[in-house]
Amino acid sequence: MSVQVDDDLWSAIGDPTRRRMLDLLLADGGGTATSLSGRLPVTRQAVSKHLGVLDRVGLVTVTPSGRERRYVVDDEQFARAVAQLTAVGSAWDARLQRIKTIAEAIQAEVNQREGN
Repeated sequence: MSVQVDDDLWSAIGDPTRRRMLDLLLADGGGTATSLSGRLPVTRQAVSKHLGVLDRVGLVTVTPSGRERRYVVDDEQFARAVAQLTAVGSAWDARLQRIKTIAEAIQAEVNQREGN
């Protein structure tokens, strides 16, 4: 059972700073690099680079807002990421259940041989 995932999307979400930025953007309904940099332990330039990564994978949309750019989480792409995460989690749950079943069968066989 193979789950199709978007490696670029997962790479973008894999960074803790970018995940925190997504949390802030979701909570606030959007923001600018300046507004985010005041709430994160990184420089405004670093925030801008992280936002660029999120933009490239489609997790945020960008609109000019005066001299700055306003970033908003793209609901459709975010839902796609959540769906992929759910699918990967379900696939691993199924794999782990199969491993458990095999381990229990082996243990039952060992117990039977030992007369337990």
